Amino acid sequence: MKPDVRVRVATVVDAAAWGSMRRALWPDADDADREEQLRLASGPEDRAIALLAVDADSGEAVGFAEASIRREYVNGTETSPVGFLEGWYVRPEWRASGVGRMLVMAVAAWVRDRGCRELASDTWLDNPASQAAHLGCGFEETERVVYYRMQLGMPLE
Repeated sequence: MKPDVRVRVATVVDAAAWGSMRRALWPDADDADREEQLRLASGPEDRAIALLAVDADSGEAVGFAEASIRREYVNGTETSPVGFLEGWYVRPEWRASGVGRMLVMAVAAWVRDRGCRELASDTWLDNPASQAAHLGCGFEETERVVYYRMQLGMPLE
């Protein structure tokens, strides 16, 4: 049985519930960054959006998705601009209930309405649950990347 969940645009009124889920998804982000991202994602809906999945019975926020329109190159895509699923989270007790798919489909509709032909996303190589969730919602894997860095400041040998 599918849960009675509604997906709607998040607003600043939702900051506490939304922020709580963002902390669960990105525990290493600092509070200033979180506040800035909340402000940006709840701004004009032409460049970015934040959606909440809300339990129709209790009014509790049970998941969120944040998306943006990217005009720069996005790995694995063929068109521009591209919709990008910036963040996607469903509370553990609501996972495997269809809530994540509802959020992704709402993001896809928002992206399509803005003229994009592709929706892209990413996740960590060591997060097979997220990879499976992406595949389950219709994403296809396009490439894998390992990032490197070199700290400068000391003379190179």
